[in-house]
Amino acid sequence: MSELFPDYVSPWETDDQRLLRVHAAEFFRREATPNQARWAKQQHVDREFWNKTGDAGLLGLSLPAEYGGGGENFGHEAVIAQERAFAHDTAFGFIVHSALGSHYISSYATEEQKNRWIPQMVSGESVIAVAMTEPGTGSDLQSIRTTAVRDGDEYVINGAKTFISNGVLCDLLVIVAKINDGISLFVAEVNGLNGFERGRTLEKIGQHGQDTCELSFTDMRVPVENLLGGVEGNGFAQLLEQLPRERLTIGIDAVAAAEAAVLETVRYAKERTAFGKPILDFQNTKFVLAECKAEVLAGKTLVDYCIQRYLDGKLDATTASMVKMWGSEKQCQIIDRCLQIFGGYGYMMEYPIAQMYAAARIQKIYGGTNEIMKILISRSL
Repeated sequence: MSELFPDYVSPWETDDQRLLRVHAAEFFRREATPNQARWAKQQHVDREFWNKTGDAGLLGLSLPAEYGGGGENFGHEAVIAQERAFAHDTAFGFIVHSALGSHYISSYATEEQKNRWIPQMVSGESVIAVAMTEPGTGSDLQSIRTTAVRDGDEYVINGAKTFISNGVLCDLLVIVAKINDGISLFVAEVNGLNGFERGRTLEKIGQHGQDTCELSFTDMRVPVENLLGGVEGNGFAQLLEQLPRERLTIGIDAVAAAEAAVLETVRYAKERTAFGKPILDFQNTKFVLAECKAEVLAGKTLVDYCIQRYLDGKLDATTASMVKMWGSEKQCQIIDRCLQIFGGYGYMMEYPIAQMYAAARIQKIYGGTNEIMKILISRSL
């Protein structure tokens, strides 16, 4: 149940998902919220937190049950993503692991690999990351320089990646590499793998507790069967197939974070006094929060529409681009307006609103920049 909209019920949400929402909310508020400052200092969540989340049944719920996944639908992932945002967590790499990386495995890996890797991802024993971005190559994946060359029963991979979320803690890594004239996806089991190196953990504007690093591959060898899909040159099509899911999840997370910011600001405005009265009594405060609340409701209805489209198998790339673009733009705008109400305290990182503000900015960049989203949307005009 939304605290800001107590009577609001998402049309796609089932009774089972409402119970999951309560469970996820309790888990993240207990296990994640109190640890944000410590995780920010160490620049990653505790490795055991992945196992705790797996033990709580909050990883891989939409992965196929026959391979050890939860066997549920995307709505379960959406609920968890929302409750993580409501708990003011900006550190846990849930979206990359559960909503994105694991689905490359479930969609394209061999039967043996699915049976081996999916249970590990569901339990939190194996954390997954996706290595797309390179130094000098962002949204233009056709320009990547990482290469894979077949040598007998192995592929030899050379190259470098950057801005890799979950890169510090990952056990499994989906790698986008050039092979001949095409792009292919490979999975590397990276722990103890010769030629694989984790570089520096990157200092970011926000999401300080989310591990993000550089990776390099020097004559790194992976088995031929770790070519996802088994056919060389299918990588770009595989990426395009999975991107709408990623962009929808970013939109879900963005609107939930905006909602969390408004709720946090309403609480603060009721408690903080100026000139002898709560600042919520001032017209400007009330009007700003009224506008923000209305925009969050508009965002929730857009998100619900897109989730239902996804569940029906009808979410197209254009609509996914819209929810990612609109949601992340509104997230940044709404959190900025909320922070202003906190005054000087809003600039202090010990306050959740400051953490939300810093974490929001990347949402307009990753998953495809919003400028790329506009190009994709414009093609449908």
